[in-house]
Amino acid sequence: MIKSEKEYNAILERIEELLSNPDNIENSEAKGFVELNILSDLVADYEEQHYPILPPTLPEAIRLRMHERGLSQKTLADFLGVSSSRISEYLNGKSEPTLKVAREISRKLDIEASIVLGV
Repeated sequence: MIKSEKEYNAILERIEELLSNPDNIENSEAKGFVELNILSDLVADYEEQHYPILPPTLPEAIRLRMHERGLSQKTLADFLGVSSSRISEYLNGKSEPTLKVAREISRKLDIEASIVLGV
C-alpha cells in the first residue's frame, strides 16, 4: 500500500524504468514483469483513492456526443424535439431536461441514465 505522494512518485519513476525494457511487458517469466504488475496494481489503488475519476456532468456528456456525432445545437434540438434555446440551457447548466426529454437524451445519444438524471 502506498502511504504518501513521495512513495507514489518514486513508484511511478520505477514503473517508467521497467516499461523501458520491452521484455518486462511481453515476457511473463521476466523478473521485471512481476515487479511491473505489482507496482501497477499499487498505483491503481492509490489513484482510485486519491485521484478518482468523476462521471461527466450532463452538459459535458452532451457536448461530447455532439462532437462525436458532428451535431450542432440546432441539429440536436431537432433530433430531440426541443428548441435550440433549450439545448443551450442544458449545455450551460441553466436548466435540466424534463423526464421525457431526459429519456430521449439517454436513448438517442447513448448517455447513461444516471448521468442524465444526475444520480
